[in-house]
Amino acid sequence: MQIIYGTGNDGKIAYMQRALRDFPFEILGLKAAAKERGIVLTEAPETGATPLENARQKAESYFEILGCPVFSCDSGLYLWNYATGEPLPEELQPGIHVRGRGERRLSDEELLSHYISLVKEYGLIRARYKNAICLIWDRQRRAESMDEELWGDSFLLTDVPHKKRVPGFPLDSISLDMDTGKYYYDMEGDSQDDIVSEEGFVRFFRDFMKKYRIL
Repeated sequence: MQIIYGTGNDGKIAYMQRALRDFPFEILGLKAAAKERGIVLTEAPETGATPLENARQKAESYFEILGCPVFSCDSGLYLWNYATGEPLPEELQPGIHVRGRGERRLSDEELLSHYISLVKEYGLIRARYKNAICLIWDRQRRAESMDEELWGDSFLLTDVPHKKRVPGFPLDSISLDMDTGKYYYDMEGDSQDDIVSEEGFVRFFRDFMKKYRIL
């Protein structure tokens, strides 16, 4: 059984494959799904005002094209001055525009440079992702959520990048664990996954499968 993850980001696909590894289905990304079916996918709209609205738009768009179980996620990033506890000015809050506002999206390197410049100006920054998901199984069965259990743990942003980089996740290289001050990349296993909240997504899928008796 396959479920399509409505993203072309290989890093995000790998994360969800790890998170849902104990479920009896295969997570397939958009590029693999399109190639398998011999179709060309157009980019789904992301014009919502919240992560949940964007996740819903993407899931609905890809479901109409693929006609099979599909889910999409979206995130908003929120920042605080670590020393004072005050949120950064509103105009500097990324929210759903993590890769910049307007039509042009920042590349990994541009994104990294932007957030490093914020740390140089404000000092260490406390950050947190607010995540949302929309899953469409068929025309009768669907679920969506932006509950706090899907949000990741707070973490710190530094201005000194780690030598390790993962395409699609540039901010992981400047992310530090709040408790230890260590780079996530220097911690055991896939500790950086805590930024996203694996447990919340596992519970979301388990509850969905149980409700509709799919498992």
